Amino acid sequence: MTNLSLDRWGTVGMKIGLSDVEGRVLHGLIEESSGDIVIRLDRRGFIIHASGNIAELGFDFGATLLLPHITDLAETDHAAALGEHVGAVLAGQPRSGWFEFPMAAFNAGEEVIGYLPQPRRWFAISLRPMHDTSDPAGTPDGALCLMRSVQRLRVLEGELYNRAVTDPLTGLANRQAFCASLRRHLAGGGGQMIAVFAVDGMRALLLRYGQRTADEVLWGFAKFLETMALPDHELAQLDGERFGVLLPAMSQRAAREWADDVVATFSALGASASAKSPQLTASAGLARVECTVDWTLREAELGLVLARAGGGKQVAVAGHRRVAGPPAGLAPIGG
Repeated sequence: MTNLSLDRWGTVGMKIGLSDVEGRVLHGLIEESSGDIVIRLDRRGFIIHASGNIAELGFDFGATLLLPHITDLAETDHAAALGEHVGAVLAGQPRSGWFEFPMAAFNAGEEVIGYLPQPRRWFAISLRPMHDTSDPAGTPDGALCLMRSVQRLRVLEGELYNRAVTDPLTGLANRQAFCASLRRHLAGGGGQMIAVFAVDGMRALLLRYGQRTADEVLWGFAKFLETMALPDHELAQLDGERFGVLLPAMSQRAAREWADDVVATFSALGASASAKSPQLTASAGLARVECTVDWTLREAELGLVLARAGGGKQVAVAGHRRVAGPPAGLAPIGG
């Protein structure tokens, strides 16, 4: 790291109450936690500092006799476009967003593996000009850059999406994803069956054995449902206690038989456990996908309530149907 970049990070540290050494340590922590490559450019676009993780690209910054230019990082066909983008920033014309380019291959001896060329490695770079406070014109004396792998960014975006629609404990789809699936089926006319399952006595189990044991039971029940589900079934954890299963190709009778089999099999497994383990059972409510998502889930959860009220270890159907009635405030004829 050059003295110029050390001074820059020392100044950053002073602004937030850190010493020069502490500012450099903060710089290192930012590099490690973000995974981004930090690059410091002079006013002509030459690299005067790069964080240590640039070595992961096969580029040995410390071994260079002359300062490399930022365009040396890009493939030849894209070097001019990268140079134009960086040049505009250094000329005081900031560009917003990230500029993507394919990285040049620095490890030429490893470009071919099994006679197949390595795929292109795309990176994105974001620049912010750095001004010399002693210059009254405010001309940038360089720029600070963050460079990151586009592939890694896409992986992170995918992970964020999966977290948004997946329950972190069981790995099943969450309530949001399950409701989205119900809306799609309703748009196609509906009529499918759903089942809502729950392990009986979960709250009592939580109070007696603690959250860790409760989580293990929920995780185990989720895996059990996966083994009992057919290929076209859609599973989800609706909340901390209930599980939903969409049964798209089953009649009400077939859905009832399948749910009965799930409840009976789980109860048998619970009965075969050791005497010290809690005797686990499950119940379920069935409903048809109709009217609205809320109506469908409410009917299935009402069936679950009825099953539990009957002592658990059973399957129930609420049996309610929404009928067209008179306007609010009027009694139906004959009522």
